[in-house]
Amino acid sequence: MKLKTGDKVVVIAGKDKGKEGVIKAVDKKNGRVLVEGVNMVSKHTKPNAQNQQGGIIKKENFIDASNVMYLHNGKATRLGAMIKDGKKVRVAKKTGEIID
Repeated sequence: MKLKTGDKVVVIAGKDKGKEGVIKAVDKKNGRVLVEGVNMVSKHTKPNAQNQQGGIIKKENFIDASNVMYLHNGKATRLGAMIKDGKKVRVAKKTGEIID
């Protein structure tokens, strides 16, 4: 998986198609990502020390990595990899620019 925490992505499939957000977490084992403001679910919680009221909380849930695309200069692009000065770097396929 070429996506990392902190990458800006756009959702290309599913109920949140077209939404943009930043990746908060990556689950490489299952090929899923947690994107800010995408795939919101309702979680019922009991009152506890942090949430004294309890009730229904809206939070993000993981989404399959194949349903998001990296945003580079405001446009969705696929990612590639190449060796630059003995170090592996990510490359935007659409422009050929090095990302990191």
